[in-house]
Amino acid sequence: MKQCWRWFGPKDKIPLSQLHQVGVEGIVTALHHIAPGDVWDPASIRERIDLLAASGFTWDVVESLPVSETIKTKGPGYAANLDAYRASLTNLAQAGIHTVCYNFMPILDWTRTILRAPQPHGGTAMHFSLLDFAVFDLHILQRATAAEDYSPELLEDARARYSALSEQQRRSLQNNIIAGLPGANDTWTLSDVSTRLATYDGIDAARLRQNLIDFLSEVAPHAQDLGIRLCCHPDDPPFPLLGLPRVMSSTDDYASVLEAADIPASGATLCTGSLGVAPGFDPVGFVQRLGPRIHFVHLRNTKRVPGPDPKRPDFFEAPHLEGDTDMVGTICALMQEEANRRRMGRTDAEIPMRPDHGQELLSDLAADTMPGYPLIGRMRGLAELRGIMAACQG
Repeated sequence: MKQCWRWFGPKDKIPLSQLHQVGVEGIVTALHHIAPGDVWDPASIRERIDLLAASGFTWDVVESLPVSETIKTKGPGYAANLDAYRASLTNLAQAGIHTVCYNFMPILDWTRTILRAPQPHGGTAMHFSLLDFAVFDLHILQRATAAEDYSPELLEDARARYSALSEQQRRSLQNNIIAGLPGANDTWTLSDVSTRLATYDGIDAARLRQNLIDFLSEVAPHAQDLGIRLCCHPDDPPFPLLGLPRVMSSTDDYASVLEAADIPASGATLCTGSLGVAPGFDPVGFVQRLGPRIHFVHLRNTKRVPGPDPKRPDFFEAPHLEGDTDMVGTICALMQEEANRRRMGRTDAEIPMRPDHGQELLSDLAADTMPGYPLIGRMRGLAELRGIMAACQG
């Protein structure tokens, strides 16, 4: 696998010059300053390519070319947003970029309630607590039907928890969930979230899944003609939040969508951490079942911890080899998939990967980098993953 690194552009506090020391072979980035629904113009794409090239890197994966809320809900302006997406794909292909990651999560991208939870070794990790999320949903956002999503016991615990929080703690919880997520194109207010929630009235999981399939029917054939590989990132976490449906939370979800959009350009981003939050997820089985359609891989680990609802577990971002995911088995299965592709003569035999969501360690603690994307924590993760790759190859 090609060892890549997510870089957030000129505002990223980790300079490209340091990444050669880490052993990075390619860059995963995006044009975060361009709003969802707008076209990625050739000049902006070329500017980013030239910036990377000046430091000796290539732009290997776009993460992400965002799918607008208009497309997800089929709202007003749907056709124009599809045209813009296709135009962006055309411009990327003409610049020589052929792997594009996206997601179909309603409103919020990945969700955590604590961005820097102290760990026993002295570092920090991102953490999700369903209780804290319920506090946000019920008492900060005050979503009208939120109480329907929680047990009576959790409703009472959330009320007590909210009462015990200071105003500063309440603001921190709100910001952790909705404000300025790494790589996000929007920074939203509570009012923004409430307004967008209303656009999902009447959209259940079946309809959202069909909207995803319809989106792919519009853009995947165009991507196929351009030689672009589209890869959908899973829901993170892989269960419903805010009363919104989730449709890419399991191996079966992926199989259903990829079967409906059955052309090579329509594929998967395997994120072992996101899918691995679900009890019973089998990453090796995912690779064995859907391997030919995996275009990009996020290798990270999460660890479930006891919480109020086993179907929506609490979890934290674990060291890459210490969570619930069988990372050795997963990497060996992926490398077997690469070997199968080489035997078939596929031009995409080498799958791009990146270490994801490292813990903050050592000098990370004072670096003020984006939560989940520290230098030392990800460097440790990449080193451990590289060791597994060498062992599997041997």
